[in-house]
Amino acid sequence: MFAYVVRRIMIMIPTLFAISAITFFIIQLPPGDYLTTMMAELESRGEAVDHSKIDFLRQTYGLDRPPIEQYFIWLGGLLQGDFGYSFEHDMPVNDVVGDRLILTVVVSFATIIFIWLVSFPIGIYSATHQYSWGDYGLTLLGFLGLATPNFLLALVLLYFANVTFGLSVGGLMDPRYLNQPWSLAKMVSVLEHLWIPVVVIGTSGTAAMIRRLRANLLDELHKQYVVTARAKGLPPGRALLKYPLRMALNPFIADIGSLLPQVVSGAAVVSVVLSLPTTGPMLLDALRSQDMYLAGSFLMFLSVLTVVGVFLSDLALAALDPRIRLGGGAVK
Repeated sequence: MFAYVVRRIMIMIPTLFAISAITFFIIQLPPGDYLTTMMAELESRGEAVDHSKIDFLRQTYGLDRPPIEQYFIWLGGLLQGDFGYSFEHDMPVNDVVGDRLILTVVVSFATIIFIWLVSFPIGIYSATHQYSWGDYGLTLLGFLGLATPNFLLALVLLYFANVTFGLSVGGLMDPRYLNQPWSLAKMVSVLEHLWIPVVVIGTSGTAAMIRRLRANLLDELHKQYVVTARAKGLPPGRALLKYPLRMALNPFIADIGSLLPQVVSGAAVVSVVLSLPTTGPMLLDALRSQDMYLAGSFLMFLSVLTVVGVFLSDLALAALDPRIRLGGGAVK
């Protein structure tokens, strides 16, 4: 196990290095940079452009250097915890992100917990009560969840809350706590507002998980070892929990690596609709304005989530399923 962990960590380092290079150069593909975009906007509004100031800023932040040199400057800053400078916000990326990164992590993990808590019992019930009225009803709800875009559900919820109760359900905290230091009252306010984006963002993921768990569990329940266990008089609950459910949980564990970045990136449009102070809207603005250091830092954050999540899911799969061997090789 120790050798496997060391080997995987050694593989993760060049993987993240390659991802950082690809991310940086993809962001650089559009012609120009943030200063070019800013100049075009000023000229379109008929305002004067101070070219000497633009040239000074370009030299100060290294935008006049070759892309490969800019990349290594950015990479060196990342290794030291410096994510660069945000031109759009006119401050370091570390200061721009601030509470947004914390709130994004809170919303993401709460959404994943919601998906698992809802998917497990419904998926197990649908598999063990195949073709019952409950199975048909839950299947219908699952298909509705898959077919309904998250942003549309957010718009419906906003309209319903405003028309029916006269409430505004946007944001993640009361306005008086915005840009304020963290306190117990601020955390309570976040928890009070958290359930709405969690339900909206987690709906499609929950529906997909239910369908996958039902299909995998049905496949396991029809295998010979389950039939043999029942024939020998093993209680139904133990016959379900002992092996079939464990084997059916593999997709849940394997999805850890992809679920985290999917939740973070997939919540971007919902964050815009619900006015959530998370990183999603900021990432969209950074990509649109070519604020390369800010956008690159967000994309690297998603990449780290993916790589670390896949590593953790592999370890959890080996602990859950005895058929998986970390050492590789066939058993003779």
